[in-house]
Amino acid sequence: MALRIRLARGGAKKRPFYRMVVAENTSPRDGKFVERVGSYNPLIERGKDGRVVADIDRVKYWLSVGAKATERVEKLLAGLGIVPQPPIRVTPQKSAPKKKAQERAKAAREAQL
Repeated sequence: MALRIRLARGGAKKRPFYRMVVAENTSPRDGKFVERVGSYNPLIERGKDGRVVADIDRVKYWLSVGAKATERVEKLLAGLGIVPQPPIRVTPQKSAPKKKAQERAKAAREAQL
């Protein structure tokens, strides 16, 4: 049984609210979960109380028994000082312009000079 600490969406349309839950990695996003360990409200400004709320003791317990946090939850928990800050991922090379587009952009830059 592989466990994940992840976000389950709640709230109304265009007004999201997320619960931080411990769930099996095969269960649906908003489906069955083992325990609720916190919440995240993206509508509250950064740095204000209530944006991210977590039961620190329970989160540490679940991490100690092998639950893994998703990338987004890991960033939220790092903000609370529970886990270290995850490394910044590099933008994938697939999204970079292709060879012809790069040549056209280079030619346009040279033409402006």
